[in-house]
Amino acid sequence: MSTNTMRRAATGVIGLAVAGTLTLTGCKNGNEEVAPAQSSAPAAQPSTPEGYGSAQPSTGASTGGGGAAAPSGGTAKAGQTFKIGEAAQFPFKSGSTTGDIALTVTAVEQGQASDLDALKLGDKVKGMVPYFVRYTVKNVGTTDLSFSSVGHVKGTLSDGSEAQEVSVIGDYAKCPHESLPKGFTNGKTQTGCAIALAPSAQTKVAGAMYWGDPFGLAQGKALYWK
Repeated sequence: MSTNTMRRAATGVIGLAVAGTLTLTGCKNGNEEVAPAQSSAPAAQPSTPEGYGSAQPSTGASTGGGGAAAPSGGTAKAGQTFKIGEAAQFPFKSGSTTGDIALTVTAVEQGQASDLDALKLGDKVKGMVPYFVRYTVKNVGTTDLSFSSVGHVKGTLSDGSEAQEVSVIGDYAKCPHESLPKGFTNGKTQTGCAIALAPSAQTKVAGAMYWGDPFGLAQGKALYWK
């Protein structure tokens, strides 16, 4: 079965992960399942639910912006903080595929509550404000990274804690998130997006983090953008 066929079949199934509390899975038919989830939040800082996806809100404030910047030089280290628009270069692993990428968080855009309507989350996101974390991935190594998945991008709140995230399985035009395309060789780039939720209009999603291999969620183990 092709990747596109699988994507169409899964459209409309979404997940809302709440770090340390519950994992909620919503479907367009309204059925839900609730199961306990282990906490993966930093021990020294509060965390809120998580998720990822990508989006293009019609209106909203933007923190940072612009295209992908050239890597600042050298390999990014765990705990390192970058400016929004600045690239972090590091070894990348997806399944059995390894290579090197430059990841740039290009913008953190505030959306509208109505942007979440298509995901049928209902009261789970009542009062919350969606933000769209936009990023660019560039292959800076010699390995073909075709069909690899670059996830593990999350929003962070003004106090540095993790923003709640929404996981989308399928097509969501406001915040598309797809695997790297065929022929993703040295020099190729692709954009992605992750959905982050602020708990209220008084709290902002002000930055982002990447916690995939070789980094982690523990405090000081991820890469950060502000």
